[in-house]
Amino acid sequence: MSARRYELTFPGDDGAGPDTVVVERTEASGPGGHPVYADATGIVRAEISDRDEVRMLASGARQALAHPTGARPLPES
Repeated sequence: MSARRYELTFPGDDGAGPDTVVVERTEASGPGGHPVYADATGIVRAEISDRDEVRMLASGARQALAHPTGARPLPES
């Protein structure tokens, strides 16, 4: 079973350190049949497989999708 929450890491802008976003599992399934995760704003959305493979999903038109450099399951809180 997939984790309830993941921390996604993205490259930082202009040489800054990496950016991290925490996403939580939603009730939705993505195109590959895996759970969809979203951040608190609903802007960052990703389908994450049971092997921690990430497919970013657009949440709006003309959105430029960045691919995370890492996806780490977070422990239950």
